[in-house]
Amino acid sequence: MEASRYCCGVATEPSALAGLAFSLVGPGKVGSSLAAWAQEAGARLVATAGRGEVGGLRTEGQDLLLVAVPDGAVVEVAAALAGQPQAAVALHTAGSLDAAVLAPLRAGGSAVGSLHPLKAFPHPLLDPAEARGVFFAVDGDLAAQALALRLATTWEAVVAEVPAAARPLYHFAATLAAGGVLTLLATAAEIAARLSLPPAVEHGYLELARGALATATPTGAAPALTGPVVRGDTPTVLRHLAALRTFAPEKLPLAIELARETLRHLDRLHPLSPPHQSLLAALDHLAHQD
Repeated sequence: MEASRYCCGVATEPSALAGLAFSLVGPGKVGSSLAAWAQEAGARLVATAGRGEVGGLRTEGQDLLLVAVPDGAVVEVAAALAGQPQAAVALHTAGSLDAAVLAPLRAGGSAVGSLHPLKAFPHPLLDPAEARGVFFAVDGDLAAQALALRLATTWEAVVAEVPAAARPLYHFAATLAAGGVLTLLATAAEIAARLSLPPAVEHGYLELARGALATATPTGAAPALTGPVVRGDTPTVLRHLAALRTFAPEKLPLAIELARETLRHLDRLHPLSPPHQSLLAALDHLAHQD
């Protein structure tokens, strides 16, 4: 599948998946959501099983076996499912793994693939509108990719192949985009709390983050970078770092490396100005010093 092959703006018809029979392993937040989206478009859910209940699950004659268990459990579940005939296609939703993890199911007649939604699921999101514009990473056998594409098209989503070799770092980057951002917000809130600042400050940081993210575009976040590092304001940055060294020294390496990474992204956009070069030299010196 070409990486540029995608689908958006396709009206979701209630019968778009009519006649598609499927079973779900892993009725958690992701699995329940995708199953609801499929049913809303006309698919029929035949059976649901938790990951500890799959030993006798047979899905032969069905179109899809959707495996939506955590990444660390897919190998175990695939081994258990392999003992019985299964659906024409088996898809897993694990972001860090490629289709090969479901290879044991080929012996039971299944084409295997992956269908990973690049979306946070804080709880089951049952409204199919939640899928619109979401990126789905797929790979695997041609029949599996074809069904993954059909599902994504129905949900008005975006789909492209993310091959096996790219999976670990694709997934790591996803953790940066979601968990990493939240970790930084939690760190900001912790500093405010240590300073005995009012809770309203933490809320302010959250709104600040939302505003900054809103300025990012689908083509990249780098052009939306902001702050004293972006401005090349070395005195302010060094004051920040000096205060951290005194008040929260364990966070100093993180702050230095974040600033250096910001400058690396700026350098990708255009050559660094003399103030930026001076700041980078100061940060490099601090990094080696610490």
